[in-house]
Amino acid sequence: MQYKFPENFWWGSSASGPQTEGRFPNDGKGDSIWDFWYQEEPEKFFNGVGPEKTSQVYKKYKEDIQLMKKIGHNSFRTSIQWSRLIPEGRGTVNPEAVKFYNSYIDELIANGIEPFFNLYHFDMPMTLQKEGGWVNRKTVDAYVEFAKTCFELFGDRVKKWFTHNEPVVPVEGGYLYQFHYPNEIDMRKAVIVGYHENLASAKAIEAYHAMNLPGEIGIILNLTPSYPRDEANPEDVKAAKIADAFFNRSFLDPAVKGEFPEELVTILKELDMLPEIQAGDLETIKNNTVDLLGINYYQPRRIKAKETPIDHSHGPMPDDYFDNYDMPGKKMNPYRGWEIYEKGIYDILTNTRENYGNIPCFISENGMGVEGEEKYINADGQIEDDYRIEFISGHLKYVSQAIAEGTNCLGYHMWTCMDNWSWMNAYKNRYGFIAVDLDQDGKRTIKKSGYWFKELAETNQFEA
Repeated sequence: MQYKFPENFWWGSSASGPQTEGRFPNDGKGDSIWDFWYQEEPEKFFNGVGPEKTSQVYKKYKEDIQLMKKIGHNSFRTSIQWSRLIPEGRGTVNPEAVKFYNSYIDELIANGIEPFFNLYHFDMPMTLQKEGGWVNRKTVDAYVEFAKTCFELFGDRVKKWFTHNEPVVPVEGGYLYQFHYPNEIDMRKAVIVGYHENLASAKAIEAYHAMNLPGEIGIILNLTPSYPRDEANPEDVKAAKIADAFFNRSFLDPAVKGEFPEELVTILKELDMLPEIQAGDLETIKNNTVDLLGINYYQPRRIKAKETPIDHSHGPMPDDYFDNYDMPGKKMNPYRGWEIYEKGIYDILTNTRENYGNIPCFISENGMGVEGEEKYINADGQIEDDYRIEFISGHLKYVSQAIAEGTNCLGYHMWTCMDNWSWMNAYKNRYGFIAVDLDQDGKRTIKKSGYWFKELAETNQFEA
């Protein structure tokens, strides 16, 4: 069967500054929380690989853009590292960073690849983190100044901006489940972080629109549909709705509708954990919603009514209201430990059409991390990643169906262009269309999926 996509569909991939650029002598970059954490506890990072050893895009971006072109990209998303552009988080702009990002943007455009730029991808400048990071209201002001600086420097050429990538992750990772710095368990702080990120996003959107630049601005959310164990069981359904309010609608609703989900507000009121809301905040959030929604989708969330005892050792947690359900017989990516459920992408897109005004959106990340890909190298030195082609096409079938039913989905970006550093996992799981050999100075080799993607992007269709 043939699956078709509209003309001018955005085909490409996504990455981030902190996961790709690396650090080099005299580049002027300041420390982010990742640089600091790696210096403090390098043993926490897979094989001891830290952010200074990423895929060296800072030096190799021209070569990389030629490879993007070769595998059919017409668009590409990355991020501007706050700690590279403004090393202390506020104040002096780093001229080396301006030179680098200008050249990177110009090179993409010269090769027919539209640059999509995100502003915050988990990389808080360490100077600001020492003052509390997102827990500190002053960080919102520093972020808005950073955003304005980016718009002024690059907004004449970059027409697609995003305020945050996966803003729920600093909440979960930094303040609930301990997989990002500062590695705390404190739901009160987690709520404040989420609130300040939402406010910062709205204020950056307000600043962007006030500058009358020729583009649009949105946000990128990792939407993880919450499916109840049993649709006929009201307690399971209620638990799934609460999980959805915590992890999806906490950012989706304010970003698109300008308001916070009622279920979440009710719970936080009961816990006496509502953040400090200053005069004008809620109007700012209401009046500055996104032009465009990026959707990252990797896996579903399976939920059942709370059956296990509540663990009070760290105070309240979202998990006090539901249990995760280990559904028998689910399809898995064994390397990442994530369920593969292709229809989830269709359910998300249908939800944007039916409940969020059919907002213009695109799949901004979707991908499959695999450990030990070198075992799939053929005689020609190419990785035969048929599993990745199967993963992408399985999801794209559902994207195609959602578009046919009227969803306003404008593109598909895979995570990621080339294998990149992935936080504490470093290079454990590889995600790219292009392999990166760390032992050979980051040598790049296109995988089988890259050539498959080129044909898809050139014809706007595939057969399966």
